[in-house]
Amino acid sequence: MAKSSSNADIARLSFEDALKELETIVDRLEKGDVELEASISIYERGEALRAHCDKLLRSAEARVEKITLDQNGSPRGIELLDVED
Repeated sequence: MAKSSSNADIARLSFEDALKELETIVDRLEKGDVELEASISIYERGEALRAHCDKLLRSAEARVEKITLDQNGSPRGIELLDVED
């Protein structure tokens, strides 16, 4: 499928790089100076970038730990952060 092959590189992008490219795409689409076919193509890439960023954020959230405190306010340990789906 052409769409997946043109977006295959997205999986290798860092969150920051994917977000930067997504912002560029949004800017181009908002300006409205892109031809229809190109708009559709970059919109699809933008959607793939958004999904990739979302996946990376969820992964990062799952790894974040929070410090738990005892009744005296002293650290007693850590536990995984509760992440809502």
